[in-house]
Amino acid sequence: MDRYARMFERLALQRQGAFIPFVMVGDPDIPTSLDIMRALIRGGADALELGLPFSDPVADGPVIQAAAVRTLAGGVRISDCLEALRTLREEHPDVPFGLLTYANLVFHDGIASFYQRVARAGVDSVLVADVPVREAGPFATAAAQEGVAPVLIATPNADAERLAAVAAASRGYVYVVSRSGVTGAEETVRHEPEAVFRQLREMNAAPGVLGFGISTPAQVRAALAMGAAGAISGSAIVRRIADGLGDVPALLGDLETFVREMKAATAPEYDVA
Repeated sequence: MDRYARMFERLALQRQGAFIPFVMVGDPDIPTSLDIMRALIRGGADALELGLPFSDPVADGPVIQAAAVRTLAGGVRISDCLEALRTLREEHPDVPFGLLTYANLVFHDGIASFYQRVARAGVDSVLVADVPVREAGPFATAAAQEGVAPVLIATPNADAERLAAVAAASRGYVYVVSRSGVTGAEETVRHEPEAVFRQLREMNAAPGVLGFGISTPAQVRAALAMGAAGAISGSAIVRRIADGLGDVPALLGDLETFVREMKAATAPEYDVA
């Protein structure tokens, strides 16, 4: 079994959901970014969702866009990011790593070359945020050739035909968004995705994980109650990084604590009150 399958099997036996934090690789620099990712894992992250810095991240809200700008301004390149992930993979051989990226970065050196490079870095999955399922074939084929799982996005307004296509093309997990639009932390989780999770299960799809707007333990619990196999939190973490860069040791402690609290909410005995 691959790392995602082993993770979800382990969590099912423990009656837990997955908590998956998102960060921008290289934000604000490679050494600090590596320390941040290590802190997330120490805090109990089941997997990592990782952004590659890109100048026009159309699916990301202002917090994550700012992280991409900060990273690029520091001179970080994709090759630097992949080298950092190779280092992290050596340290953590069992934690799934997923990339969230954009088609321009995949096309830059050619689709086949991109997937070869990320596979060598120990990446388990790639979500190309601006590629719809009807255009995902070449990406999924190249990913499969390198043993990388293609992940696609399921939206609350997807019709049955499109959702079936997403289910058929996705491996590892399906990224279910709680709303249309761009990423960003919210105070509540909307309830439209419940039907999406139900249909994905009926289609025997990869586990559905809820993203967009997850920033509190209560929202993690709400996601699991809707039928999600886990929850991804991005903007809430990236904002903490932006606010805490003046004192990196304190930031690392804060991130570890935040992840521990969010992960605790995936356990069945967790009390939201």
